[in-house]
Amino acid sequence: MAKIITLVALFICSLLSAQNVNLTISVSGVKNNTGVVRVGLYNSQSTFLKTAFKGSSSEIKNNQVTVTFANLPAGEYAVSVFHDENNNAKLDKNIMGIPSEDYASSNNAKGFMGPPSYKDAKFSIEKDTKIKIEL
Repeated sequence: MAKIITLVALFICSLLSAQNVNLTISVSGVKNNTGVVRVGLYNSQSTFLKTAFKGSSSEIKNNQVTVTFANLPAGEYAVSVFHDENNNAKLDKNIMGIPSEDYASSNNAKGFMGPPSYKDAKFSIEKDTKIKIEL
């Protein structure tokens, strides 16, 4: 009986691990190689642009960056990126509240008089996926 339970547990674990995917994000159009590009990965509308599910930053080479998030559960996500030129870990804004550093979102989602919505930026992944974002 213990062998059967162990085999079932191993089978379930293999199924769960098979559902994990990798997401590779290529960011191009970075205006210079100063600072870093910060990438936020969001998995819900309620946390979009507030609290990232996962985050990463990468040095810029030849005005582009590639970041990979490994072993993600298959599902729905949205991505936000910005060029942190002064490397202060935040999206700088002018006195009017308008971002002074370049930023973009997945699906090239744009906001009107504000940031893009999760609905416009979201996408689903079921297998290893690559997306491109232009700053």
